Amino acid sequence: MISRYSITAIALLGLALVAGCNGDSTTEPTPPSADDARSGGEMTIMNASSAAFSFPAPNLDGEAFNLHAEGDAAFEATFVTAPASVNAGLGPVYNNTSCISCHARDGRGRPPYAGENFSSMLFRISIPGTDSDGGPNPVPGFGGQLQNRSVFGIPAEGTISTTYIERQGTFADGQSYTLREPRYVVESSYRPTPAGMMISPRIAPPVVGLGLLEAVPESALLANADEADHDGDGISGRANYVWDVKEGKQAIGRFGWKANTPSLLQQAAAAYNNDMGITSTMFPLETCHGQPQCDTTSDDPEVDEQTLKAAAHYTATLAVPARRSLNNPQVQRGQVVFRAASCNRCHVETLQTGIAPNAPYLSNQTIHPYTDLLLHDMGEGLADNRPDYLANGREWRTQPLWGIGLTRIVNGHTFFLHDGRARDLMEAILWHGGEAEASRNYVQQLPRTDRDALIAFLESL
Repeated sequence: MISRYSITAIALLGLALVAGCNGDSTTEPTPPSADDARSGGEMTIMNASSAAFSFPAPNLDGEAFNLHAEGDAAFEATFVTAPASVNAGLGPVYNNTSCISCHARDGRGRPPYAGENFSSMLFRISIPGTDSDGGPNPVPGFGGQLQNRSVFGIPAEGTISTTYIERQGTFADGQSYTLREPRYVVESSYRPTPAGMMISPRIAPPVVGLGLLEAVPESALLANADEADHDGDGISGRANYVWDVKEGKQAIGRFGWKANTPSLLQQAAAAYNNDMGITSTMFPLETCHGQPQCDTTSDDPEVDEQTLKAAAHYTATLAVPARRSLNNPQVQRGQVVFRAASCNRCHVETLQTGIAPNAPYLSNQTIHPYTDLLLHDMGEGLADNRPDYLANGREWRTQPLWGIGLTRIVNGHTFFLHDGRARDLMEAILWHGGEAEASRNYVQQLPRTDRDALIAFLESL
């Protein structure tokens, strides 16, 4: 509750801050090296324009570059209602018509402004229990995702209305702030939704550098896990294990807001299926299967293997924009604060990729994604109360921070977190709870100059 963040409460939390954070903000900044700017290793691009997320990695060979270009076209392809000569098969129920419609400029989606429909934000839904693979239990008559759009003459599954509750808070130095808490209600559903249906909002995340994250060995990710908190720092971190459709077995989850997807190929196939109603060999059934909206056409699979492979390759080979302003004293001070607040315990600064089969451009790269790809309890304030494989209703995957400072330039907004409730980076920090509560409390007691330095550092990523 925001009211607990009063100056008095912060003072009482002093001992907890010492336990949860290293608290040493007196450390002198480390002089930056050339490597610090290369967030994606050899896949880094020196560009800070509105197109910064949309460049192919500079180290691709000819074959990889050509497949990237093919994937770029697939990512931008708009699907239409069947029958059609190209890109047929949209829906019958869906959320959007192309990949790029959600991942605008390969960047971050946002919640709709007043009067807009949902475009780059969707809602996962489920009922208690699990499906046959251990994943969320789909809602009878709706499936696992609410499709708010449909082709002509077919009813959509429903839509969502959003309201926000404003909550006031105060930093230790007396500066006030406001957070907004979203509330969602399903409306205009084509049939009644069951009691107890769980809803999880998700905005479209940026897609840069994903191949590098896929190339980090599982052993390296598990090395940062501390599920039982053996070191007693209040931060655990654990891997999500999810169903790998291609391999037909459980695998470590890496992608999605709850790390519920094991590979980029499955991520692409699932997005085609759930977001656009496009079938593939990996997901051969329409999302409306068993519902009255489904058509009787025999056009499955609606996307071929090569297109699916190219789309996944595209997201694997997008370059990562370089860090900026490394010699700015305020940015350097912000990095000291970032570490003193122990933000880097989850937003791990450096990872090493392993050997990526048939992808030398991804292999043996030292990268700075600022994530551990693990699940962490983020507290009641951010809880969606919807399990997703091993992730419980309070756990979210640590999101990569590389490129986050370019969000305004690329996407024209600064809405962060899984549902875009945070209107800037400081609001995103202030929503951190659970394992990150001590870090948030540490930031709340900082003087304004250090808070500004922390934001300057994040905007340099």
